[in-house]
Amino acid sequence: MTTSPATAALSNQPPGAPDLDELRRRAFALRRKMMGMAAGKGEGYIAQGLAMADCLAALYFHEMRHDSARPDWPDRDRFLLSTGHYSIAMYAVLAEAGYMDEAQLPSYGLNGSALPMSTFDETVGVEIVGGSLGHGLGQAVGMAMGLRMDGSPARVFCEFSDGELQEGSTWEAAMGAATFGCDNLVALIDCNGIQADGPVTVAIEPVADKMSAFGWDTSEVDGNDMAALVAALAGARAADGRPKAIVMRTTPGHGVPTIVARERAHFVRIADDEWDALIAELEAGNV
Repeated sequence: MTTSPATAALSNQPPGAPDLDELRRRAFALRRKMMGMAAGKGEGYIAQGLAMADCLAALYFHEMRHDSARPDWPDRDRFLLSTGHYSIAMYAVLAEAGYMDEAQLPSYGLNGSALPMSTFDETVGVEIVGGSLGHGLGQAVGMAMGLRMDGSPARVFCEFSDGELQEGSTWEAAMGAATFGCDNLVALIDCNGIQADGPVTVAIEPVADKMSAFGWDTSEVDGNDMAALVAALAGARAADGRPKAIVMRTTPGHGVPTIVARERAHFVRIADDEWDALIAELEAGNV
């Protein structure tokens, strides 16, 4: 099964005009899958997953060149999820895109499951082991350089979080990407303002200005605005010798107001009797 339109998924040509309504439908489908995966588990990283749905829909169903029938296709674009604890979103998009059977999804996070709460590259469609934070961008730089040396047209899309900007390794990788002219690399920086122990309080702002100062071609968007995301991704295609960064301001729990309102949204705890009402909120908003 080819996940994107064939001309985008299997050729060297950039994608055509986006169908924003279809991409929004895909994002809603991802959120619906995530809620089903998390229901009854009692706790998890559902808030970040809901926030990332728009970005993943834009990537997998419009921007990236990939083929679920050939997950190891050498010229595929790579998506690296540095924040491995966002795995619920990764599994949802892989199922929606045909990389795995949706029947696997309810096993998310269970003991012995092939879908652990933090991603492993043993899962088809997952490129790196995620969760040891601060290392995704460094791996992405090395991958982008290797692909370029091989003459591959593939690009590397690396998601990482604002919390990871507190890691020196992230800034070292950012300097390296600019130094080596990795214009086949796109950083997707999830700025949601939260980390395990509360708000991100280290002075990482202004993120966009800092990435620009490090030599990156940088844009900043509402990460839950599909039109803005698609436009930013289109703007990141230029082969101009500079790595690209898209700073995404996302809302944890987007689409489910009760989760958005939770004071501690990093690792949400939800009682069994709350799930029906939360899923109804998502269905009512259809975002």
